[in-house]
Amino acid sequence: MVTPEHAELIRRWHERAYEAAKSEAASEQTFTYLGRTLVVPPEVQPITGMSHLLGEAVLAEARADDRVLDMGTGCGVNAILAASTATRVLAVDINPVAVEAARRNAEVNGVADRVEVRQSDVFADVDGEFDLIVFDPPFRWFAPRDLLETATADPGYRAMTTFFQQARRHLTPTGRMLIFFGSSGDLPYLRHLIDQQGFATEVVAQQELARDGWSVGYFTFRLT
Repeated sequence: MVTPEHAELIRRWHERAYEAAKSEAASEQTFTYLGRTLVVPPEVQPITGMSHLLGEAVLAEARADDRVLDMGTGCGVNAILAASTATRVLAVDINPVAVEAARRNAEVNGVADRVEVRQSDVFADVDGEFDLIVFDPPFRWFAPRDLLETATADPGYRAMTTFFQQARRHLTPTGRMLIFFGSSGDLPYLRHLIDQQGFATEVVAQQELARDGWSVGYFTFRLT
């Protein structure tokens, strides 16, 4: 687990990021990202400066014959990227506004015939097995105050814990997962969940930033 000092820093970073996101997301935003156009409503997590670490990994990993699950799809970005190669993509999110945004963005980017979007609390409305699962979980263990914050705050890491407890039953025998996380969350707890379920892990993308005198790392993990 993180130290009390680091936990307090994370709370301060979270508050700054939340206030900035609320300010920037006062109205609908349009992003051009990795060759796609994405419209993001105020209640949905916008594209960030670190998003490419996962997005580029999705583009490199997805295969034509994969059945892909994008867990916590937000505006649909990683489902849309996967659908540039894969023809069977399921995108889910607990946020109903995100679900509608993902559907619209899939249409705008010409992949609506490849991407099915559902509202689901983790795997609650997900059936079957997948060759590739993509997950960008909330980094913080706090309770969200609104729909926007559900993308970054997961009380007690309930959703992330549930995800790892149930992921294996939704993976094919040769399935892979791409997980994005950073040390601005409880990275040791994520590693504990991965180890507890016996996944082999490699880092396929990472970036380090300096923040308040601390080095903060962002990682895309490939799990098998």
